[in-house]
Amino acid sequence: MAKANSDQLIDTGKKAPAFALKDQNGQLHRLSQYAGQWVVLYFYPKDNTSGCTKQACAFRDQQPDFGKLDAVVLGVSPDDEKAHTKFVDKQNLNFTLLADPDHVALEKYGVWQEKSMYGRKYMGVVRTTYLIDPKGKIAHRWDKVKVANHIPDVLGILEQLQNA
Repeated sequence: MAKANSDQLIDTGKKAPAFALKDQNGQLHRLSQYAGQWVVLYFYPKDNTSGCTKQACAFRDQQPDFGKLDAVVLGVSPDDEKAHTKFVDKQNLNFTLLADPDHVALEKYGVWQEKSMYGRKYMGVVRTTYLIDPKGKIAHRWDKVKVANHIPDVLGILEQLQNA
């Protein structure tokens, strides 16, 4: 397994790496199918955990605002489709969650990194959000995301970039 690190995060202005991942319903999604749209691609560690639930619910609650800005929200974690289905149903999520149990997109986007908790090192997802422009380039990146105020910040940057 590749040992990803923050040096492998994709820089602003670079082409967003292609991916093909299944959603909570088993439907395949490719980045290319969102060409011409803004994409908020957020990576999170695990379904039904406190921080990830707060983040997902904040995206859910702001979904109309993303819609007004013609932006699609896609959440990605290493959880499988079944876990995503339970998470979506339990939290009434109104956007797509993509399953990446093999860490393919997680590694391409540099978010599968060595982490440390209580002195124990392990591999996991570092909470990161990418904003991809309609041409498929990284327009903005948020590293080591703190859930509080993250979604209003994403909306603000999205609006700013669209009006630039």
